[in-house]
Amino acid sequence: MTRHLGIDIGGTKTDAVLVDETGRVLCRQVRPSGHGPDAVVAEAVAAVAQVCAEAGIDPASADSIGVGVPGSVLDGVVSHAQNLGITRLDLAGELAHAWGARPVVDNDVNAAAVGAWVSTGSEKRSVAFLNLGTGLAAGLILDGTVWRGARGSAGEIGHIAVDPHGPLGPDGLPGGLETYASGSGIAIQAGGAPAVDVLAQAETDPLAARIRDGLFFGVASAVRVLVLTLDVEEVLLGGGLTRMGDSLLDGTRRVIRGWERNSPFLASVDLTARMRVLDPETPVAAIGAAMRGAGRG
Repeated sequence: MTRHLGIDIGGTKTDAVLVDETGRVLCRQVRPSGHGPDAVVAEAVAAVAQVCAEAGIDPASADSIGVGVPGSVLDGVVSHAQNLGITRLDLAGELAHAWGARPVVDNDVNAAAVGAWVSTGSEKRSVAFLNLGTGLAAGLILDGTVWRGARGSAGEIGHIAVDPHGPLGPDGLPGGLETYASGSGIAIQAGGAPAVDVLAQAETDPLAARIRDGLFFGVASAVRVLVLTLDVEEVLLGGGLTRMGDSLLDGTRRVIRGWERNSPFLASVDLTARMRVLDPETPVAAIGAAMRGAGRG
């Protein structure tokens, strides 16, 4: 049996897994992420040490190692991962020194797209992973391959404005998808209140209800953008906001069906049938990092 190590380095936690060739998780360890280059590397090394101790192996004996991390990634060098306190870090080089094996390092949303694709057992060749977390972005699998675009910014759809009269985002521009449909965007609209608290009050508080309805509009708009620009077979929804459960999908579908009543063309592309919410307990980013290390995507 082949075994692949995957590490998802997030803004708050570092998630390390050992998986088999199908992406099935064999061992898993989660630790708080460090802040700053030295601490980020140290926590990644510690998380992998715990997984390897549980499995009775050392990192260099794994068939491959993959790492997902926020920011821009080129040849294993991470740039502008601000939530980790990293301006520039040769992450692959630092981890190779610690492990005796050089990992494949990729952007975390790209890794999560591969993990979502693999963990769902999808036979579809073109899918989008829509991450609804602290921010909003999409990872793209086109014809079985991760699509990064000409300059590595493919999938950064959170910056697309869908309403010139919508709420202002942190960039000072109105109506951005990330402002509508991310934890940080919801908090901005609510004057700093955490998204989980805002959404919990939506049945009784008019402002919270308006923000929640804006979330449904934002998710529906993101799905519409992804399907109409790339014609992906499926949009897989993940990230912390999917813990809303069925209400997220139901609210998003209501928005889309409203559009479809006015647009026969939009009805014909069948947006609602192309959406699926992933199990929020599945560590898709860490699984995807492992699969990227194994050469998938």
